[in-house]
Amino acid sequence: MTSVTTEGPGAAAGSPAAPAAGDLAVLTSRLGDDALVLGQRLCQWITRAPTIEEDLALSNIALDLIGHARALLTLTGRLDGTGRSEDDFAFGRSDREFGNCLLTELPGGDFAVTIARQLVYSHYAVLYYEGLATAAEAELAGFAARAAKEVDYHRRHADGWTVRLGLGTAESARRMQAGLDRVWPYTGELFAADDVVARLAAAGTAAPPAASQGEWRERVGAVVRHAGLALPTPDWQAAGGRSGLHSEEFGPLVAELQSVRRQFPGGNW
Repeated sequence: MTSVTTEGPGAAAGSPAAPAAGDLAVLTSRLGDDALVLGQRLCQWITRAPTIEEDLALSNIALDLIGHARALLTLTGRLDGTGRSEDDFAFGRSDREFGNCLLTELPGGDFAVTIARQLVYSHYAVLYYEGLATAAEAELAGFAARAAKEVDYHRRHADGWTVRLGLGTAESARRMQAGLDRVWPYTGELFAADDVVARLAAAGTAAPPAASQGEWRERVGAVVRHAGLALPTPDWQAAGGRSGLHSEEFGPLVAELQSVRRQFPGGNW
């Protein structure tokens, strides 16, 4: 089989790999970066959530996501042939080398923005991981089957809060609608296709995320309507995260994530 060079965020530039393995490494690195960055964002709510119960809930969701990132980035190091560890990917790359979607790096700001982001992301992740549970790559399939069940808890948590805020007070409903309006332009990138996605789909290795976009919209729309809110209709869509083009808030987030490793390189605890 002819070898290729895998390039781009989350991939090892100049590392030869079989085409399928190289493309699959890009996919797992993107998913790992999504989970890592979103987990890091949720960690910023620790001690700041509206209630102690919610402090614990968001902490547990963040731990799940970071666990997903560890598994996916470790798998990436095996697939791309570099043998890099989860720590190498998390702490050894610049912000331009991350391939997470822009949605995951949005600052939480208002609690309703965080819930809106969790709503749209968790519904997407449940559907996508359920699809990947039948992937030919056994390790990825096994991970996806487990992760789909964990992310389903995240989905139920977001559904519940969306309805609670939407049917609460006039102010909570206003904020929840504003949160949906804030995150909705970033949802298109979850389902966007590029050459990597196309090749994986053509090879039957992984279905494109867009295959579940219709069902995702129906499920999210049902929750939003139950909450007495409206699906946004933005006139623009964000893009660029998958290719390493990130928001101005992303650099400080990565610096915070990597600060201890960079201050004490090679340190052991």
